[in-house]
Amino acid sequence: MKTTVITFLAVTTFVLNSLTSTAQATESNSELAVKSTEVLLSMIEAAPDLQAYYDSSYGYAIFPKVTKGGITLGGAAGKGVVYKNHKIVGPSKLMQFTFGFQFGGQQYSEVIFFQNKAAFERFMNNKLKFDGQASAVALKKGVSADVSYEYGVAVFTQAIGGLMFEASIGGQHFANDPINN
Repeated sequence: MKTTVITFLAVTTFVLNSLTSTAQATESNSELAVKSTEVLLSMIEAAPDLQAYYDSSYGYAIFPKVTKGGITLGGAAGKGVVYKNHKIVGPSKLMQFTFGFQFGGQQYSEVIFFQNKAAFERFMNNKLKFDGQASAVALKKGVSADVSYEYGVAVFTQAIGGLMFEASIGGQHFANDPINN
């Protein structure tokens, strides 16, 4: 049984990594920045209240496409761009592992707003991890984004496609590579 679980986890991780890597392998940082801007504008259009987060945030990270899948064990991965004072400070990678009732696959966009310097620095120092208690607001057309910062962080997602049934726990981890000025 233990070997089966380890094999399944390895295969799931490989497939998710392959999907994300293939989709984004030829994408340059400038293309990723353009897609990030498009995603942010789309999300603000879907939920105009996000404009206030954008205007007042210390910084933010945008992941234009996160690919997620799982059967009992799951994972997600995506590449993004981190901004401070509305200027790019570097690329970021999102990785997520989950366990529980889940079946399917989906893609979504994610924007993380940082309310203050402390929250931003936790993220940039790879110390920000979301666990099973963290929640994100899923945006839909016409839905107001009425959410407050939690520990200086507010997370919003927007579905791209796919179908996922899920009641799981897990966490997101981020790896950042700041651009040296």
